[in-house]
Amino acid sequence: MNWTDSLDIAIALDETYPDTDPLSIGFVELRDKVMALEEFDDDPEKSGEKILEAIQMNWIEEKE
Repeated sequence: MNWTDSLDIAIALDETYPDTDPLSIGFVELRDKVMALEEFDDDPEKSGEKILEAIQMNWIEEKE
């Protein structure tokens, strides 16, 4: 998975951290959680606020 795979990342986050409310974490923690995913394999420097926001929004939708 790469940073641009925001929906796939959101699904993986929801499966890995089912008890985490995506609205309760900041972008730094979100970035750390994404990079900790087993399937994730991208340059940490390629993340940015827009990418993290897209991941967070998809994660929120997955929770609903």
